[in-house]
Amino acid sequence: MVSHNRKKQRRIGIFQPSQKIVIFCEGTETEVNYFSRFKEIISSNPIYKHSIEVEVVGLGVGTLQVIQAAEDYVKQNSLEGANIWCVYDKDDFPEKDFNSAEEKTKKLNETSLNRFSSAWSNQCIEYWFILHFDYYTSDNHRSEYISYLDSKFRQLGIGKYSKSDEHIFEKLLEYGNPKRAIKFACKRMRECTLLSPSKSAPATKVHLLVLELSKYLPEEMRVYFI
Repeated sequence: MVSHNRKKQRRIGIFQPSQKIVIFCEGTETEVNYFSRFKEIISSNPIYKHSIEVEVVGLGVGTLQVIQAAEDYVKQNSLEGANIWCVYDKDDFPEKDFNSAEEKTKKLNETSLNRFSSAWSNQCIEYWFILHFDYYTSDNHRSEYISYLDSKFRQLGIGKYSKSDEHIFEKLLEYGNPKRAIKFACKRMRECTLLSPSKSAPATKVHLLVLELSKYLPEEMRVYFI
């Protein structure tokens, strides 16, 4: 006869996530606000809420420190089979550090039981946001990207762009075009194929993480991305 405790354990086991996605963000506001909405929507999707667990961690550190924090987290929690994403910007960090972060991520995959991926932006994640509206290829300072978004948001009547906007996900979904942004990001990365991350300006790999998360969105929302 199966004991009551064993029955209880078996029931609990059914609801344990079978896949874990951990997103480590260099910043503590913009990226966290954006990806946290993916997390919330996926966790409320009846199809995946018991099989996919998404965690978003805001660090407030530099490029290489993001990769190190991800590596430390995996070891401390004895993770296996998880998808680890490192989200960071070029900003004013040295080119060597920015390129090294990408290389370190690749090397971790050679020995890790988890999959490490980079979702960098050069210069900043605002470039990914811009691609929701236009194919922007000018290698300007990131302050120009913010000015562009501020002007675009005002034209659309949705206020001033703010890095701490908790509704940035909804605004880009409603007034921008995520599917087109993915297309533009792919195109830009193809144009930078022979360049190092630090020389790929502007460019972003955030779309790769967005594509991964989009697979677990409710169908009525997934169509905006895929």
